[in-house]
Amino acid sequence: MMQIATEGIDRICPEIEVIDECLDLDGKRIIELGCGRADITRIIATGGANRQVVALEVDQVQHAINARITDLPNVAFRLAGAEAIPEPDASADVVFMFKSLHHVPRELMGNALDEIARVLRPGGYAYFSEPVYAGEFNEILRLFHDEKQVREAAFAALEHAVASGRFELARELFFLAPVHFNSFAVFESAVIGVSHTQHRLPPELYEQVRERFSRHCGPDGADFLQPVRVDLLRKGR
Repeated sequence: MMQIATEGIDRICPEIEVIDECLDLDGKRIIELGCGRADITRIIATGGANRQVVALEVDQVQHAINARITDLPNVAFRLAGAEAIPEPDASADVVFMFKSLHHVPRELMGNALDEIARVLRPGGYAYFSEPVYAGEFNEILRLFHDEKQVREAAFAALEHAVASGRFELARELFFLAPVHFNSFAVFESAVIGVSHTQHRLPPELYEQVRERFSRHCGPDGADFLQPVRVDLLRKGR
């Protein structure tokens, strides 16, 4: 049975550790949807042998930055959303969505999962990681960008994809992902001012967010443990 959250998560690790535990990516053709700044894209692309990656991003500003990357010859960056993947049927072994399904418009989440099923080869895997609505980082984020409803919608879409038979649930697990910001200025640039949203905070709210963030600051910046849920789905043969 799938769960949107769980109590008592005690595993602390970077996400790549979970990926390596769940999947063997060597020799695989991989699609990443919503690659953002391509941080995980780089780790995946350079972490093994004979990996071919297609990394999609819907934000034009970020895609233009990604398109200038020259040291990842096994990665093809493309401007596209998860609801319309520009790849042939049954052409991928693995599809990743890292904390991005809840960014797909709610009315298109089902389309996105249909598209993922279409591009996956029989027996292929779809890996979804989604932030759990809990923890100190979430408390700061929800002051100006409350994602409770969209995260619930993303989970419901995954549940429906399994219940409908498009996928079977191979594994579900939870972990705490370390999140670090060198300063509030870095947080402001990466989170508040992210190009696909660009939040405009009134002065009073801005100060409230800054004060809440400052509670977690030390000499080396601010550290958080973000609870994350991973749903690993398998396409039937």
